[in-house]
Amino acid sequence: MALVQASGLHKTYRTGDVSVHAVRGVDFSIESGGFVAFVGPSGSGKSTVLNMIGCLDRPTGGTLRVLDTDVASLGRREAADFRGANLGFVFQDFNLIPVLSAAENIEYPLLMVQNWPLAQRRARVAELLEAVGIADRADKRPDQLSGGQKQRVAVARALASKPKLVLADEPTANLDHVTALRIIDLMKAMRDEFGTTFVFSTHDPRIVDAAEEVFHLEDGRIVNGAGGTA
Repeated sequence: MALVQASGLHKTYRTGDVSVHAVRGVDFSIESGGFVAFVGPSGSGKSTVLNMIGCLDRPTGGTLRVLDTDVASLGRREAADFRGANLGFVFQDFNLIPVLSAAENIEYPLLMVQNWPLAQRRARVAELLEAVGIADRADKRPDQLSGGQKQRVAVARALASKPKLVLADEPTANLDHVTALRIIDLMKAMRDEFGTTFVFSTHDPRIVDAAEEVFHLEDGRIVNGAGGTA
């Protein structure tokens, strides 16, 4: 069974009397363990698709099942619980908490969302710091880290609760070329090590080259059929 399955998926926003059709009847499926990219220019609908998969936005038509759950039917609290239990997120701007150290940022979802016991939290944080190669920066705050180090912390935080699916929205947009390639390699290594599925919204050709399946969007529609291999 597919990890994510969409059929006839629509998203329409209304601004006054104006309707904006962000996603127009797309079909796709994503298998477990995938490294998948939704690609397209600004306004193509790729971030909207990612937000719907992540239960941050609700479809206005069609069906969307994530981990065999009809996410369109979830209420606000149910959607938050589903995100916390099953999903991780990596953002373009890192979204780290400035007053917390790298280790504390990684630990945060385990404490505030999952409520793991202290010993389990510390062990998981230590494992991830080592896995992403920043164990020596564990006590540094975000303003003491480079852009690449911040994104490594963000990747580790996304993986902290052992999610089945990580959603990454333009994760390389604020990184230089060499650092971006290292972060892409890191995410693929984390997929291989932990078995986590990664799904990207991007227009970065480096991610497109690394992805194992690519869905090209234009004007809210997928234009390469059922998806193509990179």
